[in-house]
Amino acid sequence: GGGGGGGATSATEETATSAAASSNPAAGPSSATDFSDIARHGVVDIVGDDPYGRKVVVVSACKLPNNKTFNHTKFLAYLVHTLDQYVEQDYSLVYFHYGLNRNNKPPLSWLWSIYKLLDRKYKKNLKALYLVHPTNFIRLVYNLFKPAISVKFGRKLLYVNYLQELQQHIDLHQLPIPDCVKQHDIQLLSKLRTPLKAAGPSGVKKFTREQQFGGVSLQYIKDNNDQDPIPAILKQCITYLDHPDALETEGLFRRSVVATSVEDVKRRCNSGETIVFQPGTDVHLAAVMIKTFLRELEEPLFPYCFYQEVLDMHTLEKTQRVSACKALVLEKLPEDNYLVLRFLVNFLSKVMERSDLNRMTAGNLAVVFGPNLCRPPLMGPQQISLSSMQAVNVFVETLLTNLHTIIVK
Repeated sequence: GGGGGGGATSATEETATSAAASSNPAAGPSSATDFSDIARHGVVDIVGDDPYGRKVVVVSACKLPNNKTFNHTKFLAYLVHTLDQYVEQDYSLVYFHYGLNRNNKPPLSWLWSIYKLLDRKYKKNLKALYLVHPTNFIRLVYNLFKPAISVKFGRKLLYVNYLQELQQHIDLHQLPIPDCVKQHDIQLLSKLRTPLKAAGPSGVKKFTREQQFGGVSLQYIKDNNDQDPIPAILKQCITYLDHPDALETEGLFRRSVVATSVEDVKRRCNSGETIVFQPGTDVHLAAVMIKTFLRELEEPLFPYCFYQEVLDMHTLEKTQRVSACKALVLEKLPEDNYLVLRFLVNFLSKVMERSDLNRMTAGNLAVVFGPNLCRPPLMGPQQISLSSMQAVNVFVETLLTNLHTIIVK
């Protein structure tokens, strides 16, 4: 059903105050604000990457409390503080409209202040805005603001009438969809005269011998790669990116690319082709392919059985956290996973060395790579939520910051 794994709310409350101070040191005195009273409602959540390699921000209207008790001004500050660490990269936004009523509907003046407050980087890096179960109210608001909304922003807007239509863009299992929204969707579908066509074929997956994308295991790749545990696509991407021009590209790993380019590389790679990226022009494509490869592995590099252990680490003192991280990486991680991780992070250390140019510090790389390296099983009881993602990011940042003490050369 709804929000993230066990005890997600309390974790959100803890991180709501600390993340403000750490994510935006230049934010001034308000960065120390305690947002736990806003965070506990769970109106805003952030989940791992969509198929295009973008973070997904989820807003659920049904979780908005009564207007009489809710502090909209503070909620706006919380929105900015929560999104600030994610909007530096391309992102998508899913808005579940069902559950908005006259008691919790924010005033139009507040909606307008949101649009004005969210400066250019928020709008520029927002690549898709999915409005799920829209009503006339949404269309009315949109038409009202339309003269002030840029044409470019308007193109990013997609009305989604049924959850099944959203499945074409984002894996629904990945989203914390409120139960009342699911029920509403079932009611809407029951009123349809002709049922919606199911999206895409399902059934047993068939892999090619050279398959590297689409749910294969590291073991499968190794068995079909002359027992070399480092997948060919990782080598091809990293070799291409491992020179000054690419390493110094601002926003490396933060930009998304056209979906057709990603699908083309996947198809060619799965048919055994060696991928040759174009000099200079394919930097963001190669970066996206690394994230896509990690995300599509049958199990993440940090297998599912370690997910809870990683979540628990963010409660430890800094020195204890480094020791726990080292123990997990050196003593518990399967050998092949360790070798692939070492290959990847040794490259990421070169990216960090040039962070004055590319702006990819350990913290920023952790935000990008966190959910691709460590995530819960799709159908399991836990889901990626804002609080769990922050805990995973802390773990990955610890790993990258203490790389030379944790990873043995």
